[in-house]
Amino acid sequence: MTCILTSVKELHIISNGKMPIEQLREIVMDIHPYVTAIHLREKQKTARELFQAVELLSAANLPLSKVIINDRADVALVTKAGGVQLAFHSLDAAIIKENFPQLRVGSSIHSYEEGQQAKENGTDYVLYGHVFPSQSKPGMTPKGLNELTRLTQLAIPVIAIGGITPENTGQVLHAGAKGIAVMSGVLEALDPLSAVKAYLNVLKNGDGYNGRII
Repeated sequence: MTCILTSVKELHIISNGKMPIEQLREIVMDIHPYVTAIHLREKQKTARELFQAVELLSAANLPLSKVIINDRADVALVTKAGGVQLAFHSLDAAIIKENFPQLRVGSSIHSYEEGQQAKENGTDYVLYGHVFPSQSKPGMTPKGLNELTRLTQLAIPVIAIGGITPENTGQVLHAGAKGIAVMSGVLEALDPLSAVKAYLNVLKNGDGYNGRII
C-alpha cells in the first residue's frame, strides 16, 4: 500500500465526562490553538449544564467554532457551537443537516456498514473506533487497522479514536484516516500541552512518512 500525506490532519480532543469543567477549562486554555476541535462528551450533564459549560469555555477564549457538542443539537445551536457529534441513538445526520446546515455534523460509528449509512445521511465526518486497545473500553476487542483502512475507502473523512498514542498515530494516518481523536492521552497527561504537541508533530510530519511514498 502507498500513502502520501499532503496536509495537516485533524486533532480532536474528547472530554471524558469525569473531569470538572473548571479543570477542563484550564487545560483548554493552553491547548486550543493546537487542536481542531474540543468535544464536550458529557453524558451525565443536562442541557442547562452543557450550556453553562460552553459559556465557561468561551469565557476562556476557546473559539466556539472549535466546540463540538455530543448528541445535543439544541445546545450546539443555542451556544453557536461549531458542530454536533451524533451517536446511534441521536437524530439522523440527514435531519440535522437539512434543518441546521450551519452545524458541522459528525457521526460515531463502529462498522463499515454504519459508515456507509453516515455517508448517505450527509455526515461531514465519522468518528471510528476503537482502533487500538483502550482503557475506556476494557475487555473489548479493538477494530484494528485493517478495518480502518477499509472504512477510509468510503470517501468520507474518518477520524480514528481509541488507544491512539503519538507512537501509533502514524499507523492510522497511513491507513487513510483524516485525523485522530484523543481523550486520556491528553486530558490525563502530566503535561497536556506537551502531549498535544507530540501528537501534532506526527500529524504534521507523518511519523517518518513526511509526504514520501511508502
